[in-house]
Amino acid sequence: MRSRTASVPRVAGVAAALLGLLLSFLSLSTPAQAAPTGFRIENGRLLEASGNDFVMRGVNHAHTWYPGETQSLADVKALGANTVRVVLSDGHRWTKNSAQDVAGVIAQCKANRLICVLEVHDTTGYGEEAAAGTLDHAADYWIGLKEVLTGQEDYVIINIGNEPWGNTNPAGWTDPTIAAVKKLRDAGFAHTIMVDAPNWGQDWQGVMRDNAKSVYNADPTGNLIFSIHMYSVYDTAQEITDYLNAFVNAELPILIGEFGGPADQYGDPDEDTMMAVAQQLRLGYLAWSWSGNTDPILDLAIEFDRTRLSSWGQRVFNGANGIAATSKEATVYSSGGGDTTPPTAPGTPTASEVTSSSVKLAWAAATDATGVTGYDVVRVNGTAETVATTTATTRATLTGLSPATSHTFAVYARDAAGNRSPRSATVTVTTSPGSSPSACGVGYRVTSSWPGGFQGEIVLRNTGTSAINGWTLRWAFPDSQRITNLWGGTATQSGSEVSVAAASYTATVPASGSVTLGFTATRSTANPSPTAFTLNGAACSVS
Repeated sequence: MRSRTASVPRVAGVAAALLGLLLSFLSLSTPAQAAPTGFRIENGRLLEASGNDFVMRGVNHAHTWYPGETQSLADVKALGANTVRVVLSDGHRWTKNSAQDVAGVIAQCKANRLICVLEVHDTTGYGEEAAAGTLDHAADYWIGLKEVLTGQEDYVIINIGNEPWGNTNPAGWTDPTIAAVKKLRDAGFAHTIMVDAPNWGQDWQGVMRDNAKSVYNADPTGNLIFSIHMYSVYDTAQEITDYLNAFVNAELPILIGEFGGPADQYGDPDEDTMMAVAQQLRLGYLAWSWSGNTDPILDLAIEFDRTRLSSWGQRVFNGANGIAATSKEATVYSSGGGDTTPPTAPGTPTASEVTSSSVKLAWAAATDATGVTGYDVVRVNGTAETVATTTATTRATLTGLSPATSHTFAVYARDAAGNRSPRSATVTVTTSPGSSPSACGVGYRVTSSWPGGFQGEIVLRNTGTSAINGWTLRWAFPDSQRITNLWGGTATQSGSEVSVAAASYTATVPASGSVTLGFTATRSTANPSPTAFTLNGAACSVS
């Protein structure tokens, strides 16, 4: 979206517009569904024909402007992606991609064992961008490609039109979107269809969010997925978490079809939260974009060279919750006798630099015939395991640990086909007491309540002169309150005692800075507030 298109303005009042995202959804009523061929949607999840859950991990590639860069798909695959979103043109604004060209793109995707999301870019910013085309015109283009697309339902998802409405009267998005979906279904398309949001894809006014149920129900096959594009509008953890959870809680399928990380003149997107929450909720994400942007800070690869990843490219492919660590190849490519052999177990992790709230781990690499793509570090508690972090390397720093506590960790390896290794041997570390003052302040408030429940907010402030790197916040509810969902960290509760370990995107609190946690909880008639909080074992001031 950020190449060859108008820039998306940072709109005043975004934060207010994104609050209360959950309130607009009613319960999902699933339409009568014909049995789809290939990819399908069930209970808000994207499934392959085999019934396996499929989570997209990939990038966007500007094929229509760089048709000669035919090595790009192989390079994207080599870095671990399982999906590529390919920019095409229906001829309204740019040179039309022919049926022969599109067939070639699909063949390249299949040769490189990638799922192909095909999109028409000419619709970008319709209503505000005078040169943009309509969704109806884009639907006609897809119908003209029907012979090329039929039979490819296992490998191809049709993204009708990129960002098909600007900021001018975005409410006009709904009816043309429904009409385009129906037009493709009436023409006999069984593919999973993807629809982008208005507001240049960012839906900051909530039009797609508020109308998603009616759009989904208008598809007689129920084989429809929504795509949100996250740039400068999404610069806080709560905006991102609220938007994605609104769809998940309504069992409406959603992915991040584009996102950026580098700051621009409109703001600084919170890509760490986008990737972390997508991984937590098992939602797809597709980074913008491989190479060739008019704004080169968004190039993942410099000059289409996969050996020269930009800092943005390193973040997307090799960072926490990145493609290399979390991507799993579509089973359609292995069901015919492909790679089913898991990697060997990684070496026993060793611990170093143990503090009151963090530890560094390192281990010997696993081996695999086709190559290890990532590692899962897990906390072990008896027979139970929880994922602590994912990484593409043989080392990890874990933060947010409880002080003066024994922690046990182990590691799994994964390969490109999604095979998981046996677990490594475990390592146990005991964090230090962390008795030094925390230099922290906590603000606690109830933001809304209803019979038997409420929503709360906690602002954790660093009142010291140096950054807090990793934290665990503890308090006791004075009545019978129990947390049912929390964002910004990982909560555990025993009786009235609550412990919250930092999420990856809230673990660092800069000097004089703050992070915000939100939660929902049950309550009795009374709902008194906690009066004492500790951070890494030391008391915080309360306001």
